[in-house]
Amino acid sequence: MSIEIKVPAMGESVTEATIARWLKREGDSVKKDEPIVELETDKVSVEVPSPAAGVLEYINVQQGGTVSVGTILGAVAEGAAAAAKPANAETAKPAKAEAKPAAPAVTAPPPPPSVRRIAEEEKLDTAKIAGSGKHGQVTKTDALAALESARVSAPPKAPAAPSGPRARAEREERVPMTRLRKTIALRLKESQDIAAQLTTFNEVDMSHVMALRSTYKDSFEKKHGTKLGFMGFFVKACIAALKDIPAINAEIDGDDVVYKNYYDIGVAVSTERGLVVPVVRDADSASLAGVEKQINEFAVRARDNKLKLEELLGGTFTITNGGVFGSLMSTPILNMPQTGILGMHKIQNRPVAIGDKVEIRPMMYLALSYDHRLVDGREAVTFLVRVKENLEDPQRLLLDV
Repeated sequence: MSIEIKVPAMGESVTEATIARWLKREGDSVKKDEPIVELETDKVSVEVPSPAAGVLEYINVQQGGTVSVGTILGAVAEGAAAAAKPANAETAKPAKAEAKPAAPAVTAPPPPPSVRRIAEEEKLDTAKIAGSGKHGQVTKTDALAALESARVSAPPKAPAAPSGPRARAEREERVPMTRLRKTIALRLKESQDIAAQLTTFNEVDMSHVMALRSTYKDSFEKKHGTKLGFMGFFVKACIAALKDIPAINAEIDGDDVVYKNYYDIGVAVSTERGLVVPVVRDADSASLAGVEKQINEFAVRARDNKLKLEELLGGTFTITNGGVFGSLMSTPILNMPQTGILGMHKIQNRPVAIGDKVEIRPMMYLALSYDHRLVDGREAVTFLVRVKENLEDPQRLLLDV
């Protein structure tokens, strides 16, 4: 009996994926729920498991192909042995994915004002978008996903086309951009085009945090089962500062400002595929150990392409650490629609004036990029000073002062 392998639902804002690679070949034996093909979306990689134990009978879409939810990827011959080959694989293959009958028309509520503004500005027909909101209402997420899908699938403009014969073509390698890399490029450029981005800098003396870490790292790991890093301190220091400066934990939605009374902190993680930003939900209510555990788990699963789509969505503020690669100073780009992102950098011993003396201290430059449309310079500088104070005197976090 043949059981079809279909593209699963991958989240409300993801409608297409690319076949990254087949993990099995036609004729290979497979176990039930064993990963059989890897799909790449604009956010995560998704492994599709085998629907049954048997043999991979045929592959319908090859590596590099673009598929949508429900597309037939291939089939598994249930219970067959590896040596057994399908009697007629060609007849078993569907020539094309047949179009499914359209669902009955349902009268959906009109889209909210933010969606109507996007539709007017971008010439978007909301009637052609499948709404994920209540009673089929088109949400802002649906509208942005439709725009992104159209931009990614649109034919490249003239400047992006190959430039013709190249003088040293034999010593070059040309590979197509991955879906994730295309999305990263699109969003970073979109961020620069939309937001009025500005960066302010400060420096922090890491002596006290490093002393705390050195004193308690062994007992911390023994009790909590995770290493004590620096990121937990930065997350807690930023949350305390965000509570003082709520504009940096907000977003602009059309003509409205949405202030978020929750703290979902995105932590940028670099992988071979590109940068991803998993989100620590309600980080203000988690302990420092809880934050460290979550970040360490994200880092491991990000590098193994095991992150779930919902773990990458949302976020009210982002922290990125270029210091792990040796960066001394940089200007991070906003993760839209957020209004602030903090850049950490390399800790380096430098001479600093302490009172009337010059001492060597472990110093780190901090960079806060912010959206000047909503955040004033005074607020940005005050925020960064609060972060600096919380890190140079960690007891402030304990006492909430």
